[in-house]
Formats: sequence, structure tokens, C-alpha cells
Amino acid sequence: MNKLSAVAGALIMLALLSLSQVLFTVDQTESVLLVQLGKPVRVIHEPGLHIKVPFVQQVIFFDNRVLEYDAAAKGIITRDKKNLVIDNYAKWRIKDPLKFYQTMRNESGAQARLDDIIYSNLRAELGKYDLIQMVSESRSQIMEAVTLDTNRKALSYGIEVVDVRIKRADLPPENEKHVYDRMKAEREQEAKRYRSEGEEAAMKIKAEADKEKTIILAEANRKSQELKGEGDAAATKIYAEAFEKDPEFFEFIRSMEAYKKSLPDKTLLLIGPESEFFRFLKKSR
Repeated sequence: MNKLSAVAGALIMLALLSLSQVLFTVDQTESVLLVQLGKPVRVIHEPGLHIKVPFVQQVIFFDNRVLEYDAAAKGIITRDKKNLVIDNYAKWRIKDPLKFYQTMRNESGAQARLDDIIYSNLRAELGKYDLIQMVSESRSQIMEAVTLDTNRKALSYGIEVVDVRIKRADLPPENEKHVYDRMKAEREQEAKRYRSEGEEAAMKIKAEADKEKTIILAEANRKSQELKGEGDAAATKIYAEAFEKDPEFFEFIRSMEAYKKSLPDKTLLLIGPESEFFRFLKKSR
């Protein structure tokens, strides 16, 4: 009985081993290349359970998902001869497993090849731009051009490059001070321009205010002269009417006003006693 159990166990193990050599599973995130005696024979993209010839065919799995390649920082020279240390990364995936296997063999070989292609394209593209363009308005345009050219070259290796980006762009220490001084000078020049424009605007505002002030004062003076003239005319009319009604009383009132204005306190006035100026004082005695 024990011998039969041992034989049955051995047969089961042999069957399982045979099945493991015949059957294999493909995940939905993978592609499989069947290699027979070192020669590729079939590419499988469909997920599920598949069959292979045992001990003759070899199964090689490739990841279908987007992979990331992070390059080491390297130096690049811009068009205006500025040195930059560029740290970039790329997103890529295996598009053609057969071509990838024939050219790259594995992901390590692919990343080494991508490193050469991307660095070459970055160096060529960044050499077309000045430093200030690269770090500001032209970066998206540069990266788009690098991505397109890298993808075009990588397709011959069964690789699709989805995106290439600059993670960091640093200046070498010897260039930092020069760039900082240049940026400081540009900002100071811009500040002077703003101050000049502000002073010009202030002068215009002040001139407009002075002009408006002059107009207002002139108008006020004209109005005051008109009112004064109207008042004088009204006073003259009143005086004339009063004179017509009682000339002697009017003359007396005007003389009193003249005395008041001509003879303030402690005033010494030498006038003859027969002077017409004092005629009303004479009558009061």
C-alpha cells in the first residue's frame, strides 16, 4: 500500500512538473516572447493561460506598462556659452517585444541606450537656445522637440518614448555669481525704469492739478469781481436813491464816515478852521 502511494505521489509530481513546462500564464500587464532554441518564434499579447513545447521553448516576459528612466545629471552648454548641469528623466514602454529582444535584450540595455539618445538630443536642442530662454519661455518647446526626436530614434529598438522632462537645471558654482550679478543688474535697470515712469506720471498729475487750480482760482476771482461789481453798483444805487430823498442827510452820513476813516485814535491832523472838511463840526457848536 505504501509503495502504491509513493508511486502515485511520484506520478502526480511528474504530472505537475510536466504541466508547469507546458502551461504558462500571461498577465494583462505583460507581453510574452516564445524563444525556441534561442530563436524567437511567437509574441503573445493576450492575457490568460497558454501552452508551450516543454524543455524546447523558453518564455520571456516583458512589462507593457510605462516605465521610468531617471538619468544621472550631466553638463550641457547653451547657445550663449553658459554651462548647465541637467538632471532629466523619461517615461517609456516596450512597444515591440520582438524587436526589443533582438536589439536590447532587457531593460538595463534599453535604459543605457536611452541615456545616450536622450543626452545627445538634449545637448543638440539646448545648444539652440540662450540660458534665459531655456529656463523660462522655451522649455516646453525644447522638451517637446527632444521627446519627438528621441521617440523617432527609439522606435528602431522596439521602444516608445512617451515623455522626456528636465527635473532640475543647475548652474555650475563658478557661473552662479555671474548669472546672479546679471539678474541683479537687469532688475535694477527695470526698477529704474519703473521709478522714471512713476516720476513722469507724478509730474503729469501735478501739472494737471496746477492747471486745474489756476483755472479754479481764475474763475473764483472773476466771480468775486463780478459780485463785487454788482455790490458796488447796488451800493451806488442805494446811495443815489438816498441822496435824492435827503441830500443833506446823505452828505452828513458820508462826512461822518470820512471822519471815522480819516481820524483814527491818536491822530494829529492840521487843517485850517475854515476847511470845508469840518463844516458839519462847525454847525454842531
